[in-house]
Amino acid sequence: MLGRAGVEFIVVGGVAGTLHGSAFTTLDLDVVYSRSRENIQRLASALQQHQPYLRGAPAGLPFVWDVQTIRNGLNFTLTTDFGDLDLLGEVAGGGGYQDLFTHSQEVNGFGLRFRLVNLDKLIVLKRAAGRPKDLAVIAELQQILERKRQS
Repeated sequence: MLGRAGVEFIVVGGVAGTLHGSAFTTLDLDVVYSRSRENIQRLASALQQHQPYLRGAPAGLPFVWDVQTIRNGLNFTLTTDFGDLDLLGEVAGGGGYQDLFTHSQEVNGFGLRFRLVNLDKLIVLKRAAGRPKDLAVIAELQQILERKRQS
């Protein structure tokens, strides 16, 4: 959906780990998105029809998903009609889209082509996040990285 709309984003977080071979599962998709004016417009439009709402916010809280909301914010934890989505303008240990671009590559997955953060940088991001669930997966990611380097 984001890719088809031309949104510039990089997959990070648990889905990135899974795509690199991690056995850990996640229930949401984390992406770092470009904050360019054009990309914010594409992002607002792409999600509009999927009923984005702030995850964890009380039902009925006024929330408008549009260009101004995205410009005024940075990181959004959303629930949508297709599942939970974390839109990150910046991520600890990695910065924004432009900062992460050189630490990512295009991949094919789920019938789509998109950018995926590389394994080295994913480990840095997990360490910087410092949450217990992130720290738990680092050892596995490091083993995967070591196996890739040896092959």
